[in-house]
Amino acid sequence: MMLHISNLSKIYPLPGRKTAEALRIANFNMGDREKVALVGPSGSGKSTLLHLIAGILRPTTGSIRLLDHQLETMGEAELDRFRASRIGYVFQSFNLIPGLSALENVTAAMSFGRVIPARERKARAATLLDQVGLSHRLQHKPAQLSSGEQQRVSIARALANRPALVLADEPTASLDYDNAQQVFILLTEACQLHGAGLLLCTHDLDIAGKLDRIVRIRDLRASGGESEAG
Repeated sequence: MMLHISNLSKIYPLPGRKTAEALRIANFNMGDREKVALVGPSGSGKSTLLHLIAGILRPTTGSIRLLDHQLETMGEAELDRFRASRIGYVFQSFNLIPGLSALENVTAAMSFGRVIPARERKARAATLLDQVGLSHRLQHKPAQLSSGEQQRVSIARALANRPALVLADEPTASLDYDNAQQVFILLTEACQLHGAGLLLCTHDLDIAGKLDRIVRIRDLRASGGESEAG
């Protein structure tokens, strides 16, 4: 079992001793190399769940066990190292560094992860960008790339440190239909090639249905994890 979550919640304090519950999950599991679509309406907590799994947010209550590491018990420095070396993240808004080229954006991720030896980083970045169809765009900065190309750089960056799990937060939402389909195919094929699991948040049921399993976030809360085969 790659990922096991139980009794997880994220609650934010509000003025006047009130609170706002962003997420509550009874139980959720993922197997090694499994590709899971997490679906639900905006505001249902999909992004919050991904941020908790990545250690970007801390849970209010509950347990997140990923790759035999208990995330909620880790210190900040340990959690940062674990995230950089074992988790890849593909954002809807790309989150590329504007002043760096495509090649430099991918190699920068390797410097944080410290998994790939420094002498190998440039060649690995070039290989990853070639695998997502950008061998002719290595020296282009984000502003010189289309939205679809920027998301391809984001995919290459997510795989830079050979992660066991890739988290993708609505990775096709800002793309037109053709680019969305191409990016989805590249993402799933790249995860397959590199042996990474994939947890993909989406509102697109057509895309969700092409993965191993569909999980509706409402069911995680209501009944502990019903899912549909992809």
